[in-house]
Amino acid sequence: MSIDFKEYISCLEEDHPHIAALEASYQEAGRVLSPQGLSNYLEGVKGMCALGRGPDLILSYIQEIPQVAKEVGEDVIPDIIEAIMKMSSHTSGTVLIMVIQSLPLAARRFGEADMIRNYMKLLHTMIGRAPRGIRPMMENMEELLSKLTLGGLRRWVLWGTQAHVRDLDGQMAYFSLSSESSKSMLQKERRGTLFIDNQRKLNFYLRALWGRAFFMRPTAGDYETRLGIRPFIEDYFLHMPDAFDDFHGINGMEIYRAVAAHAAAHIVYTSEPIEARELTPAHMKCIDIFEDARVEFLAMQDFPGLKKLWQPFFALQAENPDPAAPLHPSMAYMTKTSHLLIDETLSDEDEALMSVIGEFRAALAKDPKDNQASWNAGMDFYHLMYKATGLPSLNVLENSPIPYRDDNRYVWGFAEMAFNADGAEYIPSSGEQVRRDVGLMEFINEVPNEFAGDDAQEIWTLKTELMPYEDMGVSINDMLGREPVSEPFHYPEWDYHIQLHRPDWATVIERRQPKDDPEIMDQILIKHRPIAARIRHLVDAMQPEGIVRKRGYEEGEEIDLNAAVTAMIDIRRGVSPDPKINIRITRHIRDLAVVILLDLSESTNERINKDDEEDDSTILSLTREATGLMAWAIDSIGDPFAIHGFASDGRHDVQYYRFKDFDESYNDDVKARMAGMKGGLSTRMGTALRHAGHHLSEQPVQKRLVLLITDGEPADIDERDPQYLRHDTKKAVEDLAMQGIYTYCLTLDPLADQYVARIFGDNRYSIIDNVERLPERLPAVFAALTG
Repeated sequence: MSIDFKEYISCLEEDHPHIAALEASYQEAGRVLSPQGLSNYLEGVKGMCALGRGPDLILSYIQEIPQVAKEVGEDVIPDIIEAIMKMSSHTSGTVLIMVIQSLPLAARRFGEADMIRNYMKLLHTMIGRAPRGIRPMMENMEELLSKLTLGGLRRWVLWGTQAHVRDLDGQMAYFSLSSESSKSMLQKERRGTLFIDNQRKLNFYLRALWGRAFFMRPTAGDYETRLGIRPFIEDYFLHMPDAFDDFHGINGMEIYRAVAAHAAAHIVYTSEPIEARELTPAHMKCIDIFEDARVEFLAMQDFPGLKKLWQPFFALQAENPDPAAPLHPSMAYMTKTSHLLIDETLSDEDEALMSVIGEFRAALAKDPKDNQASWNAGMDFYHLMYKATGLPSLNVLENSPIPYRDDNRYVWGFAEMAFNADGAEYIPSSGEQVRRDVGLMEFINEVPNEFAGDDAQEIWTLKTELMPYEDMGVSINDMLGREPVSEPFHYPEWDYHIQLHRPDWATVIERRQPKDDPEIMDQILIKHRPIAARIRHLVDAMQPEGIVRKRGYEEGEEIDLNAAVTAMIDIRRGVSPDPKINIRITRHIRDLAVVILLDLSESTNERINKDDEEDDSTILSLTREATGLMAWAIDSIGDPFAIHGFASDGRHDVQYYRFKDFDESYNDDVKARMAGMKGGLSTRMGTALRHAGHHLSEQPVQKRLVLLITDGEPADIDERDPQYLRHDTKKAVEDLAMQGIYTYCLTLDPLADQYVARIFGDNRYSIIDNVERLPERLPAVFAALTG
């Protein structure tokens, strides 16, 4: 039976101008869809008519849905219709049209029916949570889908809806991509060439060129502000965009190499700042052009291949100008000049400009290290540009079309700023250092400064200790050495005000505390001999039994001969036999790993009996004793365990100490580290728990336990709200639980009833009112948790 398409569009007037186009789209649908699919498609046409939202909605549906079916299959059509019907009760016909028009793009981008279904669910959620934001988001959907996966789009949308749940203007700004938070989240979720994925390669690249370390950071690495997408140099750190798109066919990694090499050239070849006094921003931008050319000239003299890296940016920009965003005449003039400077084979009809460039090159030939040549040429160029194009606004000067050029703040000197002429030779102490194994003679003869501080570019290590004075028997490390620190670990923090994680908010740095006599730990067993005897009984009871045969099962691995004989006798006697004639073999093993996490804040240095002057016991000393007994017990059982501690000096410096790791035995070296345990600073508990979970999650066991010993609530010097770190710690405990890591708190705070249950949950904490009972209680708690 033939189908009369006009019956399905009867809601439209017969003389509607798009009738012919609709019929053509219907014919296309007939070629793409099966009879069932075509039936679903036509039912959707009826549905769109029934909504009464105007002819444009029907037109969009009829034209776009066949393209969607072509990409992901026709089974998705009923789901699309259902989703549109649900949305229709919450939004306008204009938004519905925009949703339907986005479907072909989404189908090409995702390529799977389930993803289209999830896409429609996401839009429905969006309409319910942020109705003001749906229209601006749909207007930017092409850009969003070109940069984000469906998961990235979902995270971006949910962050915006939660962050601006009651801020209607904020919704509009976020979903129209006009707010800094929107751009920052988009940059975080985008699928470009990410800085974080290539930072190590860039470090090696620069070290291969100049034989030294350069330290780099992304420009959008913080939560509060986004510093912009232009590269810049500050405190000898190379700040780069956290992602790059391709530039006229140049891939993101090549752009990063160009950025890194150019910024490093500034650091290496700039010995004195350029005086900025009495200069306008336009003057400075003109001088920047020639200063960039000067450092690139010096770099290309040392490494001629860099010209092939930088020059294509200018050539491609000149050959492929963007018609949608034409350059301002002044910026085009400046870009042309930069191209002429980097490529000496080019010339221009502007004789005055070529004269300035010629004089600049002549000055470089005499003394390329003197940046006065850049100042002189830049001032001459300023007057030429004023005559040729007039003076542009500062916004024009800031928008360079060449992505690898930084903003040159590094090269300028101001009266209120001091420029370190030796800065290019030193690395900030917070930067990454390179460790290298060397031979004895190289270490003795070639190292320029054996006792360099934290700002050393390299740390040279010997496989054996160097004993400069044989009669003393003390190595250089023992006399003057410093314990190394780890690379930083970044963790999010939970902000209970906005109910969102602050990404990469806290930084953990692993450090080492000084060692002491390991005999101190051995004396603990003697001091607490009665407790040690009770612990020995606990240890014996908790020892794994290995393979155990249990009788009396209907199903098992072996037959119990005695039970089988008894069953046969019962059968012959006419009595119903006992069917439990099997033996079940089970392996009783303790598949468990434990991290004992110690709060080493300043409060642990307080004396317990302040009235007794002869008793100098502190909370820290009792914590050490309890942990020593605990370590002896767990080591006897054979469970893998680690002993870690933490303290904090603000969110940027959460110090983490590893006294014993899982792969270490409880030997004298571990005991020496525990004997030297010190307390200080504050208690950023949530971050420390996340880092402990990081180490624990790497253990190949079924059960994981973090046993936290603390004397107070979470607190830190940079957070005044007492609830903030409590909520973050609670969230950290919940996050660890989702990873299968159990957290238990043993607190010495007599007032902990006010908060500890809300943080750790019921039956997940113990409060020790008498601190002196800690050595006794800790092993018992462990036995109860793991026995």
